[in-house]
Amino acid sequence: MSELSGRPGGRREVPGASAQEVDQQVDEQVDVAVIGAGPCGLAAAIAVGRAGLRAVVYDRACLVSGVHGYPTYMNFFSTAERISIGGVPFAVATEKPTRRDALAYYRTVARYFALDVRQYEAVESFAPLPPDAMVRVREGADRAGGLGTEVGRGGGDLGGGELSGTERGGAGVPRGADAGVGPPPTSNLPDYGGDLTITPPPRAPASRTPRFLVHSTTRTGQARITAAHAIVVATGYFGSPNRLNVPGEDLPHVSHRFGDGHESWDLPAVVVGGGNSAVDAALELYRAGARVTLVHFREAIDPNVKPWVMPDITGRIRDGTIAARFSSQVVAIDVDHVVVRTPAGDERVPADRVYLMLGYQPNAALLRAAGVPMDEVTGIPAHDPATMESVIPGVFIAGVLASGFDANKTFIENGRHHGDLIARRLAGGATV
Repeated sequence: MSELSGRPGGRREVPGASAQEVDQQVDEQVDVAVIGAGPCGLAAAIAVGRAGLRAVVYDRACLVSGVHGYPTYMNFFSTAERISIGGVPFAVATEKPTRRDALAYYRTVARYFALDVRQYEAVESFAPLPPDAMVRVREGADRAGGLGTEVGRGGGDLGGGELSGTERGGAGVPRGADAGVGPPPTSNLPDYGGDLTITPPPRAPASRTPRFLVHSTTRTGQARITAAHAIVVATGYFGSPNRLNVPGEDLPHVSHRFGDGHESWDLPAVVVGGGNSAVDAALELYRAGARVTLVHFREAIDPNVKPWVMPDITGRIRDGTIAARFSSQVVAIDVDHVVVRTPAGDERVPADRVYLMLGYQPNAALLRAAGVPMDEVTGIPAHDPATMESVIPGVFIAGVLASGFDANKTFIENGRHHGDLIARRLAGGATV
C-alpha cells in the first residue's frame, strides 16, 4: 500500500468492535453507501456498480445540488468532456457547458445507469458494526436486500475482498450483464433534458458482509438504518462558507451564494471577493441593472480569473460602471450599507444586497465523527491516495474532500476518477 495522505500514523482498527453478538435490525442492506449525489459521488456509484456491487447514493438536497446552486447563467471553466462521468458523452453546441447543460447531463447519466439516488435523505452518521452482530432486515422493508430476512454477520474482512462474479449486478447494472458494466439493455439516450425511457433492472441484493450502519433521515422525517459493507463520503465543496466574521453577516439581505442579478435590479449591491465567483456575480449584477461595488482585500482582481472574463471586469472597473475598493475589507454590515476599511479610512458604502463570494470549505463532519484523523495544517483526511481509502478500513473519500482546506486542488475533472480507485480496491485490486 502506498504512503497514507493526511496525518501520519498508518491504518486504524475499526472502533466499537465487540465480541458479543448483537441482533441488529436494519431497513435495508447495500454493498456501498455513497454520501453525496454530486458528480464525484455519482461517478463513484457508477464505478462500484460496474464492479458488481450494489450502491445507494444519499444526498440531503437534490441531485448534483452543488451544480444546482451555481449562478443561473454560469458557464463552466472546463470543457464538457472534462466534467463527463461514466463514459457517457457530454455534447454541447458551445465551447463551454452551461449550468443548465450540466444539470440536464447529470440527470440523464443518473437515469441511464438507473442509479439508486435518495434525494433529500440526509445521512446523520455512520458507525461500524460489532464483528459478531447479526444483521436482519426489518419485516416490511421495501428496499432491495431482503424482506424480513437474515442478511449476515457484521465485521467481515477489512480489505477489499474479491468479487464472486458478474451475476450479482450492482446499482444500475442488469444481472448477467457483461462484466457487470452498463445500463439496462432497453435504454434510450436522448438529447439532454428529454425523457429517458428505460426498463430498470431489479435491484440486485447486496452481496458483501456488512461492516457499517448508516443512519439517515428522509424528507418526511423518517429515520432509517442501512447496513453497508463500505462507505464513500463525497459531500462536495459547498460545506461551510468562508465567513468574514463581522457584525451583520447573518442579516437576511446577505448571502454567501449568488443566483442571478434580477433580485438586485436598480439597487446598490456590494460583492466581496476578487476570484471567479465574485467577478461573475459583479458582472451579472451590472448587466441586470444593479449599482455594483466590488470590495477585495488584495490590490487587484485575482490573476486566476477566467481569461475571457478578465477584460470585461477590468474594463467595467476602469470606466466606473462597476465601482471597486481594492486593498479594502468590509468590517461591518448594516441594513442599508456596509462599512469598508480602505487605505484612506472607513467608508460607508450603500448596500441593499450583499454577496460574500469568499469560497467554501468542504464539510468533513461525518469523517471526523467516524474517527478519521484530519491533518491540522492542510485539513486533508488521512487516506491512501492510491485507493482513496481512509485509515478506517472500508471508509473512502471522493471529490474535493481529498483537498482539505485548499478546495481549489480538486474539481469535477480530477475528482471524477476517485470512484475508479475505490472500485478497484473493493474488487481486490482488479481492473474494473
